[in-house]
Amino acid sequence: MTMRGQRAITANGGGTRAWPRVVIIGAGFGGLSAAKALAGTRYDVTLIDRHNYHLFQPLLYQVATADLSPADIASPIRRIVRDLANVNVVLAEVSGIDVERREVLAEGRRIAFDVLIVASGVQHAYFGHDDWAPFAPGLKTIDDATYLRRRILLAFEKAETEPDERERRRLLNFVVVGGGPTGVEMAGAIAELAKRALAADFRAIDPRAARVILVEAAERLLMSFHPSLSQAARRSLARLGVEVRFGAGVTECSGDGVRLGAETIEARTIVWAAGVKASPAGEWLRTPVDRAGRVMVAPDLSVPGHPDIFVIGDTAHAAGADGRPLPGIAPVAKQQGQYVARLLRARRDGAAAFRYRDFGAMATIGRRHAVAQFDRLRIAGVPAWLLWCVAHIYFLIGFRNRFAVAMSWAWSYVTFERGTRLITGISGSRMDAMPMSTEAGAARRKRPEGERLDA
Repeated sequence: MTMRGQRAITANGGGTRAWPRVVIIGAGFGGLSAAKALAGTRYDVTLIDRHNYHLFQPLLYQVATADLSPADIASPIRRIVRDLANVNVVLAEVSGIDVERREVLAEGRRIAFDVLIVASGVQHAYFGHDDWAPFAPGLKTIDDATYLRRRILLAFEKAETEPDERERRRLLNFVVVGGGPTGVEMAGAIAELAKRALAADFRAIDPRAARVILVEAAERLLMSFHPSLSQAARRSLARLGVEVRFGAGVTECSGDGVRLGAETIEARTIVWAAGVKASPAGEWLRTPVDRAGRVMVAPDLSVPGHPDIFVIGDTAHAAGADGRPLPGIAPVAKQQGQYVARLLRARRDGAAAFRYRDFGAMATIGRRHAVAQFDRLRIAGVPAWLLWCVAHIYFLIGFRNRFAVAMSWAWSYVTFERGTRLITGISGSRMDAMPMSTEAGAARRKRPEGERLDA
């Protein structure tokens, strides 16, 4: 691999050494894997992220449904890389890339690079209806999760004192849009929260009467899984009392509910899990992207025409062995980060194309139910749930996180309690965290910046 613009760095014993500058945008699974794999090499690595923590996104839904604390699934980036002497961390939000000058623009700063790795992730996609965002928040960040936790818990609190029967029904209706893993897991978790964890805590309402409706435009759930596992997931959701609507896309979304063609479902709480789009990396790099905004990368994950600029993870459109784009999941991003690091360590051209090693996929549906597929092996029920628990604890970063999550799950399993049922982040009045009505739709909801991770 050709390296240009190397800078001289003073060594501890005097003299200089030429270390290329590697800049990584994003400290998610891909970016952090690349940084860790470059530890101890002759590269000066700068890791840029707008947050000071690395987030284990697969468990965000458990924060949103009061099963885990944000601190259980997040670790400070500086703590993770503190023993990596050649890795520096910059807390800033990237706004652009100057390809000609080989600089990253971040909050008024210009950070020079010789090699650039873009792992900037994705954001919510509303398919041309961005005005739905205030009414149907998604789940990608800790702020999203704690905001949804407030909305869900406040819905029950408001229903307890609401004299109007119709409004009480709206408050106790929860709509989840999207039947992928996030939507399925979220719907199951809300149902368990209502029908078990909160069942005995209220006097005027019965939380078990809450309706959880999962809406999927396709003809089955979990389209990336085998049809038999989709059916198993649907049966598990039915046991939890979740209503599933197939073949009907959302045509309208407001503070009063959602419209599915001619049908209207009145609800004050809507969760969006129907789609994502890539970060603006394609615009920054001025390079072709696919319909989801993902950068079309070469087989070695580089940007065509720029052999020293790589795009990985959810931001990249990289083809798998079957020619289809690789899914936006953590194992793909981690393997891509490690692959790019190996390329840089070898410092050579003509390396073999990236090949993803598929270790399978899993999704959980409430307590003791999950589905898992590993090539031709398909598992459902309690065995899949146990595998899911072990895998997610294993991939958490840090002993504290693993221990905290294991203890929290054990407590919830034995007692049906949710340990973090705290309504936090409300300033001024309770209505600041409640769903907006249609009349208030013009005013975008505000989330508190820098919300505490131990909330």
